Amino acid sequence: MELKDFFRITPRAALALSGGVDSTYLLYAARALGADVRPYYVKTAFQPQFELEDAKRAAAFAGTELTVLEFDILSAPGVKENPADRCYYCKKSLFAALTARAEEDGYTVLLDGTNASDDVSDRPGMRALTELSVRSPLRECGLEKTEIRRLSEEAGLFTAQKPAYACLATRIPAGRTITAGDLEKVERSENALFEMGYTDFRVRLTPGGAKLQFPKGQLMRAVAEWDGIKSRLKNDFSAVAIDLNGR
Repeated sequence: MELKDFFRITPRAALALSGGVDSTYLLYAARALGADVRPYYVKTAFQPQFELEDAKRAAAFAGTELTVLEFDILSAPGVKENPADRCYYCKKSLFAALTARAEEDGYTVLLDGTNASDDVSDRPGMRALTELSVRSPLRECGLEKTEIRRLSEEAGLFTAQKPAYACLATRIPAGRTITAGDLEKVERSENALFEMGYTDFRVRLTPGGAKLQFPKGQLMRAVAEWDGIKSRLKNDFSAVAIDLNGR
């Protein structure tokens, strides 16, 4: 099945738009095919501000308006305790809220951007989406990440080469309680590194501070600029280490 077939059968749906490569392309393609697909973004403490801005930009490019829902994710059952399957509880709460809002707006089908190259066998979050009957057109139509990036380039989408970005909660080790303060420290630190020109890195919390993981191609530069990096992060982390294995 191709996307045109999917949206011929399902011409009206809500879409969880993250501002990433996959959901941005899905929204663009659906609107280009004439489908009534309405994008929604759930703003929580787990998403940095730039993801919301990217989602707004994606919706505008597709010629539609983004609906933003504010959600207190740390109050959701099983989330702030941060168990190994935290993603299940997070996705279950977020997509339940999205489903309820979409139904209020008259949309009975909810879509997400999971693609055919995503490994869904060991992803607790996918179990939640299955339980809530969320559809994944890219996956159902066999579209993999490489093809989605190529099609995004052809469409002129700004997300075509955007690196994958996992939510801020993934920076906190499983079993460590997630707090708003820790999430804010991670976001500020990652923003500082973005401003220095680094990309596709992670600031991960450790018992004594933070560990920085850079792509191997940026690792030598990070080592050379280590004093500057520590200076930018010192207000949030007194102890900072660099992972010399790279990402």
